[in-house]
Amino acid sequence: MRNSKMKNTAFIAVMTAVLCVLAPLSIPIGPVPISLTNFVLAVTIYILGTKKAMVSYFIYLLIGLIGIPVFSGFSGGPQKLFGPTGGYLIGFIPFILIAGVVIDRMYTRRAISFIALAVGTAVLYAFGTAWLAFSAHLTFGAALAAGVIPFIWEDALKMAAAAIIGPVLRDRLSHAGLLPQAVRESQR
Repeated sequence: MRNSKMKNTAFIAVMTAVLCVLAPLSIPIGPVPISLTNFVLAVTIYILGTKKAMVSYFIYLLIGLIGIPVFSGFSGGPQKLFGPTGGYLIGFIPFILIAGVVIDRMYTRRAISFIALAVGTAVLYAFGTAWLAFSAHLTFGAALAAGVIPFIWEDALKMAAAAIIGPVLRDRLSHAGLLPQAVRESQR
């Protein structure tokens, strides 16, 4: 039991660290940058399962909110949450929940997992667009044009990559006995 708790804690820490390293790498193309956050979170769902992926994301949020530059563009602090991209940071919560519920049960069914990731992304876009419109004093259409339209194809590619890579990583880690027990059991 103790070994399982240590393994769970270690996996959460590792995936949080991966998110902290890759999320700040971004390409600024306007008020919303291209980043790897959604890809890393999607892969995290496959590896950790929904609940532990959520814990990992909340730890990442806390690290960023205290000022450590782990958000896109190597930024941090509470002003990021209240800035134009804060809605996307909040939108990752329903993204994890929506995609995770499906992936936890059907992770090997790549097409269904991709659809779950796409639906989660649509909800993420809704949160981000609404906040961007409010915080930047834009119309909803203008916020959609700035914060969603430029990202649809690259996000679709990231979700497809996660739907392909995620099950492979999960299976390999499971066969090596490295996955936390609860994730391995959900595979049966």
